[in-house]
Amino acid sequence: MLAITKASFKSIFKSPSSTFFSLFFPIVLIVIFGSIGGGGGVSFDVAFADNSDTSNTIYSAITHAAIFNVEKGTKADIEDRLKKGRISAMLNIQKTDSGKYEVHITSTTASQRELPQLVNILNAVVNEVSIRNQRIDKIANITVEQLEVRPYRRIDFYLPAMIGFSLIGSAVFGVAFLFFALRETLVLKRMYASPVTKTVIVIGESLGRIFFQLLIVIVLILFGTYVYHFTLANGFVTFLELLILSGLALVVFMGFGFFISSVAKNQNVIPIYANLFMFPQYFLSGTFFPKTILPSSIHWLIEALPLTALNDALRKVAFEGSHLNDCWKQIGILAIWGIIIHAFAVWAFRWE
Repeated sequence: MLAITKASFKSIFKSPSSTFFSLFFPIVLIVIFGSIGGGGGVSFDVAFADNSDTSNTIYSAITHAAIFNVEKGTKADIEDRLKKGRISAMLNIQKTDSGKYEVHITSTTASQRELPQLVNILNAVVNEVSIRNQRIDKIANITVEQLEVRPYRRIDFYLPAMIGFSLIGSAVFGVAFLFFALRETLVLKRMYASPVTKTVIVIGESLGRIFFQLLIVIVLILFGTYVYHFTLANGFVTFLELLILSGLALVVFMGFGFFISSVAKNQNVIPIYANLFMFPQYFLSGTFFPKTILPSSIHWLIEALPLTALNDALRKVAFEGSHLNDCWKQIGILAIWGIIIHAFAVWAFRWE
């Protein structure tokens, strides 16, 4: 097994395409997104304080505006998500003695890039409501309170996604092409005829790819941390937990590679099958933009995707300071996908 693992590891390094798509392509994307700067988005996740007045036209206008996603939850849950940058602001609407309303915005430095745009949009909502009620003056004043927490940079959103991007591409394409080529050239058949067991052959080849890809993940994390100040909430512990999540995801994604290599009739259909699995996830799983801007009717599907589970878990651990036991939902989704696809891979796997 050690000999096969070493040979597989060396052969991956000799493949320019593996190194380019696993390392240099994600680094180029990290440079692009990291240079852009802070956060921002098409929509805003907001919540209302427990004692907020909800019987006025301003509240109605905000809740019916498509640009706002109104989140529900307990006070402690809302405050926790606010500090972690998972919602842009908490709003509190109160009627003053003068008959006007006051819209108080509580935000944090985790959403500091979104705050100016949010204030401008709320001002526009207040102006629109004032005109609708035929008032000369504004129907409400807006006040802002910003709490000091850990800043949320754009790199904190994109680097975990680039790790997922690298892992799924390398695992699915790499394994599918590797085992198909070994089968076509009868290498697997000759290895199968040797005293080496089938399990050792498969595990050895898999370990070589896992070691290579985890090395890529280490380089991506170090590059993002020292060049663009990527957040590692708990330092070295977070670093190790990111590697564990990456290793688990690799095992799951390689199962799809094994399955594709077994069902593919020729080498030309491998990219088709692989892209049918990967491309929808690139655009649905929050890789390049927040998944909250997608229609709510498909959120159940988005949450069930393995790349969504990986991206969410990596972001929770890296920025929010969560630990693996806090990511049981995402790890459970990955585990279910892994059990299902490896069962199909064992059923479809062929040696010649």
